[in-house]
Amino acid sequence: MSDSATTTQPLPKDLAGEKGLVNVQIDGHWIQVPKGTRMIEACKQAEKEVPHYCYHPKLSSPGNCRMCLVQMGMPPRPAPGEDPTYGEDGYQEIGWMPRPVIACANTVAENMGIRTGGELVEKCREGVMEFLLINHPLDCPICDQAGECSLQQFAVEHGNGASRFEENKVKKPKNVDIGPRIRLDDERCIMCSRCIRFMDEVADDPVLGFTDRGTHTTLSVHPGRKLDNNYGLNTVDICPVGALTSNDFRFQMRVWFLKETPSIDVNCGTGCNTTIWTRGNEVFRITPRENNEVNSAWMPDSHRLAFHEIHGEHRLTAPLTRSSGNHVATPMAQAIKEAAVGFAGLSGTEIAIVASARSTNEELFLIRKIKEALGTENLVLIARNGESDGKLISADRNPNTTGAKLVLGEDNPFAKYDAIKSGIASGQIKAALIVGEDLTESGYEAEELSNLSHLVVLNILSNATAGKAHVVLPGASFAEKRGSMVNVTGRLQRLNRAILPPGEAAPDWEILADLLAELKPDAAKPQKIQDVFTILSEEVFEFKDLSLQKIGDHGIPIKETGETIPLLEKERQRVQNREIVG
Repeated sequence: MSDSATTTQPLPKDLAGEKGLVNVQIDGHWIQVPKGTRMIEACKQAEKEVPHYCYHPKLSSPGNCRMCLVQMGMPPRPAPGEDPTYGEDGYQEIGWMPRPVIACANTVAENMGIRTGGELVEKCREGVMEFLLINHPLDCPICDQAGECSLQQFAVEHGNGASRFEENKVKKPKNVDIGPRIRLDDERCIMCSRCIRFMDEVADDPVLGFTDRGTHTTLSVHPGRKLDNNYGLNTVDICPVGALTSNDFRFQMRVWFLKETPSIDVNCGTGCNTTIWTRGNEVFRITPRENNEVNSAWMPDSHRLAFHEIHGEHRLTAPLTRSSGNHVATPMAQAIKEAAVGFAGLSGTEIAIVASARSTNEELFLIRKIKEALGTENLVLIARNGESDGKLISADRNPNTTGAKLVLGEDNPFAKYDAIKSGIASGQIKAALIVGEDLTESGYEAEELSNLSHLVVLNILSNATAGKAHVVLPGASFAEKRGSMVNVTGRLQRLNRAILPPGEAAPDWEILADLLAELKPDAAKPQKIQDVFTILSEEVFEFKDLSLQKIGDHGIPIKETGETIPLLEKERQRVQNREIVG
């Protein structure tokens, strides 16, 4: 037990009950935990690991793997007419039960004792592990779960090192296509039922189940169905072995070669917390990161697989300027200078800026400064609206609409869409800066953009709008830059850089800062993104006294929006009903 756990001053024993706490002894140390706490969670608070497979705090506890066995004790019942006896520490002596109990489905009680080790517990765990491995294939060298497999870990820590099983192993289906994104190797399944419970309780799509009995039990998809739910890949995340694997990541890279970077999803306003897994300068997978104020421990398949475009064939890797009707590669400094020169001599009414609510707060702040430098009021963002899926996908498909409203100081930064579109079509608007958007996906015709005498596009992908541009500036994707966004509930969150932009591409804020410096040479140029955030925090009240560092990995609420995340509301109700720990 760590010093922090042992030196925390508990409430007086007799007062603990008044605060809803119970006194529990775990491996000889007394701690206080809320009444109704599951034994496995109490052990976690005491920094004692209890191995487990079927248990997951976000799911119901079936108690079917038996790996979490611990020894339990309670004070012996005094004889009639006798009072309980207490030791010098003020607690009753504990009488230990001669058989183990499962820690995942039992709750603590006053004066309870729990032993997470000892001969009884270790022998039971060795027996459970031996049974789990009876029919398990010895294919760890080719299993995708190697390196993050709980069965490997606990077999080393709690197995007896040898098997007494001499019969032939039961053969089960292998490499089964159970859905468009997932493969099943059923011979690796240890029947923890996590995937079944997730699809039933969280995804609301009970498509998985067990068939047959005993050693012939098989995980199956219901007849006539596929595991094609948009949350199906979460079953891969929570599978403790290599039974369920992602088609997208299968056989791509060993996990011990990968670097993990905490970040956030940018595909809708929820802003699911994520981990970006990279090696070299390539993203190999994205998985959800637990944050009980944003996405619990889950994320949609569509969002986690959207990263492939950053390595696609349409990625912009060098600045381009138009020469004799064609785009030619140009040094970044020259391209930015040409971008600025093209706005010279034009009035504010002849210039428009179309920005994106997919940009970070820092980028939007610099865009606001560029708008002021150009003397224009023609600034608009492109709205993206759909339908909420009732779980984690927000109706607002932009990740930073809330932040854009705060930074730009506008309640409706999408309002000028029609006016700017008609201004470009009529020729009244002669020059435009387009940041992070392809206007041809938002109702513009490519030929309308030909009316502009000067068009500057900052984007990560080559598209129809960039094809009409006089200057194309290659930006950075969400995985290649730092910054912050505010989700639909008003929570300020942070992007972290996991890889470097390809070629001469650069973080958008750097390009925008250089462009602003060309337009307004007398202004101080920020050298780091933290400099941008500092100025932003001085000018926008909601960001006052904050920094990128203070945001942390789980974000900070800075505005009350009245929005809620449906999946979290359901989970909180289940926690309140004591169906799950949460």
